[in-house]
Amino acid sequence: MKRVMIVLLVVFALVGFYAFNIYNKMVTANEQVDGQWAQVETQYQRRFDLIPNLVNSVKGAMEQEKEVFANITDARTKYSGAVTPEEKVQATNQVESSLGRLLLVMENYPNLKSIDTVQSLMVQLEGTENRIAVERKRYNDEVKIFNTLVKRVPAKFFASMFGFEERTYFASVEGSEKAVEVNL
Repeated sequence: MKRVMIVLLVVFALVGFYAFNIYNKMVTANEQVDGQWAQVETQYQRRFDLIPNLVNSVKGAMEQEKEVFANITDARTKYSGAVTPEEKVQATNQVESSLGRLLLVMENYPNLKSIDTVQSLMVQLEGTENRIAVERKRYNDEVKIFNTLVKRVPAKFFASMFGFEERTYFASVEGSEKAVEVNL
């Protein structure tokens, strides 16, 4: 009888130790999943904070250059349509004025600003999307580790007893296979 009691106590202690150990592993894995999801959200927030400001900067630079080039084109059109010497002088003055503004822009920005800002925007867009993709992958890796832990026998029985359930993988939404449209 005493021998049976000792065996039962040893078995109970082993099961208790296993339950304690598996509980701690599940808590750790669960926290890893939550922490990784926070990283995904951080990258989403970065995207929402950064991209609209960059797009507005690019629009501003493009608008300034667009106005200068539109004025030059307009003046050139007026000159080619001018008949009288006064009209030609007036069109020539407009061209000179527009070229003066263009030279001022070129002096301030030796390279056209819009090209640099558009290139910078594209680099930032690519970098942001890459960061998000990396964090999503890491999240799914953590979910895989957690779900494997929760689903394996005999931990599966303890998981339900401790209230741990399978976590959901990140899945793209319908329509995300289409490329994001950037309309400047």
